[in-house]
Amino acid sequence: MLRALVVILALVSSVTHANTVLILGDSLSAGYRMSAAQAWPRLLADTWQREGRPINLVNASVSGDTTLGGLQRLPTLLVRHRPDWVIIALGGNDGLRGLPPASIQRNLNTLITLATDAGARVVLTQIKLPPNYGRRYLEQFESLYPRLARQHRLPLLPFFVEPLISQSGMMMDDGIHPTEQAQPLIARQVHEFLRPYVE
Repeated sequence: MLRALVVILALVSSVTHANTVLILGDSLSAGYRMSAAQAWPRLLADTWQREGRPINLVNASVSGDTTLGGLQRLPTLLVRHRPDWVIIALGGNDGLRGLPPASIQRNLNTLITLATDAGARVVLTQIKLPPNYGRRYLEQFESLYPRLARQHRLPLLPFFVEPLISQSGMMMDDGIHPTEQAQPLIARQVHEFLRPYVE
């Protein structure tokens, strides 16, 4: 009897809870003009798998998505996947359309609240825009991310495209989207940043 109980307890203790990481992003995370298998989220998931990490990655990124689109999609995603972590990487398309930073911040704030109320921890991704949008707008837009991170005490993932801009072959002709060759570098950046949190 006792021996059987010990065996059962050993089996139960050997089961490791798998963290689920949900990425809520746009074309920068969806793999613009490439297959999902080539995009950095899949490469990140492959890295965790090779390392034997009990982490499930759900890439819910949609090209062209905005913070408002994320608000419409997130409640269903939270119910369906019950993530432990939500990586919010939205706002770029809002900024490219010149939407008011206050509106973008309000939507991001609601996304954060929805995720945390559902029991998930949040990583906010810094987003930056091309320099031709004017200094005043850029300052207002880019400053809202660290402000929200401080307000909610969130990890702020640096803008993962920024280190690639000056490197040959890393950016598409539009100057906005990373190439297929850049995806492993992004996966490495994100992996190193997330390691102390999700692992």
